[in-house]
Amino acid sequence: MNQDWILQKKETRRAFSNATWVPLRASSSVEKGDVRNIGYVSEYFGCGSVAFPPEHREVAEQLGWSSIGISHNAQPYAYEDGYYSSIEQYQYNDKEPIGIHLVFEHPQPVVGGRLWILNPDLVVALHLIKDGENWVRPEENFVVVAREDLDEKGEHRLIEIKREFLLDYLAARNLSLRLSYYRQRVENVAALEGSAYANLTNQQEQRDGGRFELLIRSLNDVYGGSWASFRVWRNDVDEDEDAPVMGPENNDNTDYESAKGHRSGYEGIRVEGEFWRDEWIEHQGQSKRVRGDADTNLPQFIVETDGTRLASADLDNEDIGRWLWFRSSVINELLGLRGFSLEWYTAETGGIRSTSGYVTHFGINSSDLITVYAYDVARLAAWEQHIWAAHNVVPDGKVSNELLASQVKAKPASTQAVEDLLFKVMELIDGGFRQKFNVSLYTHDIEHAAAMVHTPCVRIDVASDVPS
Repeated sequence: MNQDWILQKKETRRAFSNATWVPLRASSSVEKGDVRNIGYVSEYFGCGSVAFPPEHREVAEQLGWSSIGISHNAQPYAYEDGYYSSIEQYQYNDKEPIGIHLVFEHPQPVVGGRLWILNPDLVVALHLIKDGENWVRPEENFVVVAREDLDEKGEHRLIEIKREFLLDYLAARNLSLRLSYYRQRVENVAALEGSAYANLTNQQEQRDGGRFELLIRSLNDVYGGSWASFRVWRNDVDEDEDAPVMGPENNDNTDYESAKGHRSGYEGIRVEGEFWRDEWIEHQGQSKRVRGDADTNLPQFIVETDGTRLASADLDNEDIGRWLWFRSSVINELLGLRGFSLEWYTAETGGIRSTSGYVTHFGINSSDLITVYAYDVARLAAWEQHIWAAHNVVPDGKVSNELLASQVKAKPASTQAVEDLLFKVMELIDGGFRQKFNVSLYTHDIEHAAAMVHTPCVRIDVASDVPS
């Protein structure tokens, strides 16, 4: 290792207030070697957090590593007078809740171990589901919102959340998250002279909004020294009695022994760098997901043949009366996302079912472009709109005739999509083959829905009189 490693200057410059991922709770260590021997190297990171409303901000400013760090556990408590403190509440004094825990600790005394549990209110508010060790949001292409890290024993050492989603949740509840974290790095060397730490001395300093301390001590001072033990026991219990009873303690029915000694002989120097910092994660007043605030970062779409664009917010009206044109590649891109599916209605119209819960009705026009009623795109989730916008083009080839027939004339075309007909024909052939030879023609079942995901969206000229 080197001085930069032990002094942690690069790490202390980084703040979680502008990081992509924010730890809600962490206790992670990496060790190599025996802690009492030369060559030992270790690194530890611990973090605790509590969310506070504005009215308790002044009190929360006084709380640090000893109050909300990793030693603090979120636990429910029932008082004898009937007052109950739920696991979500952070109490400054007894029966004085001032904050909210976002991670709970659940000890497992019978089966062993412990679990960290992400606050269910946060999980439900952000519509998250568990996917392995990740929490994902299906409505936004199953994006990973929170993730957990477990050690080899299956116990948690980290739960962190993507800051974008954390801020959304904090804004909805008008909370600010206070983090308190600690970093430690240790290396045992034979001697300072000749090592990477030769010119270092003990130091304490305020740095980057936190406190750094460098400790250089001999291993003998750390692990050596005097020791003493004292043992006291009772001598008035008859082990042969069926139901022995001990009387009050006194000098005659007790004995004791004591010992003392000195432990030494540890060679080497322990170099230890420690850093503590408390930090606020502030929301930005906007909660698009939980509270449903208007999104100010929506795309614009081309709506005129001269390239004129309108903002999505101006198109988010069922009576806007406009259509949009897109390259057919948008369908294939959407179908490449988890949870999206394609369904055909007629020869030239279909729908894209997305994870947002909407089905976007589209048509294929004479220029092989996809046409969609503007409102049907403008009502989608922001991330989906950006995908559509990337494929948006100047109007060409008019609106799909079959789409207009359905949306304007309320008289859907009687044609059928060749993709649907293909599967129906395959099933008929398989049925006839099975009836004739008593065996299936295909080596696997025909998965209509799965195959549709891989169906390319290109306009296929089909006679309008294709039989139903």
